Amino acid sequence: MPNYKIIIAYDGTNFCGWQVQRHKAQDKRRRSIQEVIEEALRKIAHKEIKLTCSGRTDAGVHAQGQVANFNLDLKIPLSGLKAALNSLLPDEITVLKISRAKDNFHSRFSAKSKAYRYTILNSRQRDSFSKNFVCFCDYPLDLALMRKEARALLGRYDFSGFCASAGKKKNPLKNIKRISVKKQGDRIYIDIEADGFLYNMVRNIVGTLIEVGRGKFPPGSIKNILARGDRRLAGPTAPAQGLMLLRVDY
Repeated sequence: MPNYKIIIAYDGTNFCGWQVQRHKAQDKRRRSIQEVIEEALRKIAHKEIKLTCSGRTDAGVHAQGQVANFNLDLKIPLSGLKAALNSLLPDEITVLKISRAKDNFHSRFSAKSKAYRYTILNSRQRDSFSKNFVCFCDYPLDLALMRKEARALLGRYDFSGFCASAGKKKNPLKNIKRISVKKQGDRIYIDIEADGFLYNMVRNIVGTLIEVGRGKFPPGSIKNILARGDRRLAGPTAPAQGLMLLRVDY
């Protein structure tokens, strides 16, 4: 059956993440990105379609270039499928592109690297219009210190010290290819590209860099966390809403 690659953008604010989950407090299902798109595909194809994505995003996390793939005997042009999907999806989810992929293409296992951006609003005053897309920090941050510590993350290391306990079973060795800390106006952007990420790895790195910028962590803290692999030594997990999956490279 033909294999198709789909690129998706979404605002994750009102979703439980990519994958279907259960809301334990109320014992009822919350919407996931995956189930909403699969439901739209089912209406078009009149059968169940399984989406496989490059990597699950958590509740509140956004994507500018999430990638998934699915198998389908397509009876309409790709342009027609894209238009039909977008007509059925809520405003928060947009299909950017659909293309035929090789039979062995797998959105997760074929990926060479992923790039994330974390956005911090560094201002004395919050912004009500961007609150779902930034982490608000109303205290000064020393970007020079943050950049210096961030450079220690470049390369292939055991990132256990930046991994939430739920992800401890995965291979902790990851290669961070690029990392930058830059400021434009009152926004600080932390961009990270790696061959893979552990659970909450980006948000734990950002939370640690924020503590560095506040002067709470001394120079050399990143190297120490990497060497010791102890999550307790790192900073708090940064809020989900500041995180965006920018792209996946193959």
